[in-house]
Amino acid sequence: MTSIQVRRLTYAALYLAIAMVLPFVTGQIPEIGAMLCPMHIPALLCGFMCGWPWGLAVGFAAPLLRSVLFGMPAMFPTGVAMAFELAVYGGMAGWLYQRLPRKGGNAWIVLIISMIAGRIVWGAARVILAGLSGSSFTWALFLAGAVTNAIPGIILQLILIPILVTAMDRAGLSLN
Repeated sequence: MTSIQVRRLTYAALYLAIAMVLPFVTGQIPEIGAMLCPMHIPALLCGFMCGWPWGLAVGFAAPLLRSVLFGMPAMFPTGVAMAFELAVYGGMAGWLYQRLPRKGGNAWIVLIISMIAGRIVWGAARVILAGLSGSSFTWALFLAGAVTNAIPGIILQLILIPILVTAMDRAGLSLN
């Protein structure tokens, strides 16, 4: 294993650990804790900093592992749908960030595209899982889950992630 591979593995493990712990921190704010989408942040950062394969893996593993270890989110359908959503976040962020020049507002462009793609995949997963369980997943439920209830998290991500990505790039911490 090369030095860069070891660093990527270490960073990815750190992002996965943050995804396990961050919901406990945001959960202390009952009114908006879950709406801050705390596991989204490490999945996106992992994609930006480590590359798409690591972002995809951390994004997919985080909700499933957290469900097994702590019982939240509930494995079915929430954890499974989130696994696909966060995998797309991390994978898309890493893939796009590697291909676009690192200047101007490109971190925001990558972030916005990744967030939209992840939410679409989350909605598709929820539709499929609802069909498997004999329930329904309506357009209103999609809008509530993907947009309305997530507005605080969306705002937090749009502010925090580009700042962190820029700072980590300047510090030479990006491995993507």
